[in-house]
Amino acid sequence: MPAPEYSIITPSAGNRPTALRHALQSVLAAMAHADLPASAVEMLIGYDGVKGPEAVNHPSARFLSLPRQGNFGNGVRRMLLAASKGRRLVFLDDDNALTQQAFLVYEEHRDVEMLIARIDVSRAFDCNYLPRSEPERELVRPSNIDPLCLCLTRELVVERCDSWRIYEGYESDYHNILRYYRRARTVVSTESVVGIYDAGRGMDSGGLNFRQRKREGRMVP
Repeated sequence: MPAPEYSIITPSAGNRPTALRHALQSVLAAMAHADLPASAVEMLIGYDGVKGPEAVNHPSARFLSLPRQGNFGNGVRRMLLAASKGRRLVFLDDDNALTQQAFLVYEEHRDVEMLIARIDVSRAFDCNYLPRSEPERELVRPSNIDPLCLCLTRELVVERCDSWRIYEGYESDYHNILRYYRRARTVVSTESVVGIYDAGRGMDSGGLNFRQRKREGRMVP
């Protein structure tokens, strides 16, 4: 059986089943919009130390109950990358979503090692989109880019960049993206919007993270 074109990498703590279902349904909707067959995309959902529910019925969805990592999904991402088979990789957290046009955008740049697209962050931050292009400032800089912005080749990430390295907390996102950016042979940025950050915020009462609770004005234990 030929390898899929895309692997969707989704870590989950298992406490956002409704948001996760929404995230995976967004993948199916984007596939349908781009007229991609089921065999073109594998969805890898890694549960961090728990046995979570299978959130969507799809022949290419794999639900893995992994050893507890507890490091903001970084260890789970690394394990899922090792299990992935797709030629290209997309990072989709369980409370985010793809836009309907996401795969059309990815398909327009099939031969690019690192595609940087825009994501809607209006639900989470005081700006509408990331990354922001500002004169004389690097596009890849702290607080300006998220893994959801990216579509990357497996050859770049897994074979040349040692997969997903684990740094302290949220710093892992920036440091891994910067490493990919520096080692990519081809990088293209586009104004097209491929993702919605915090699309599933509030869908599960027990699934808000620290930042989401703070933004909603809830007390943080």
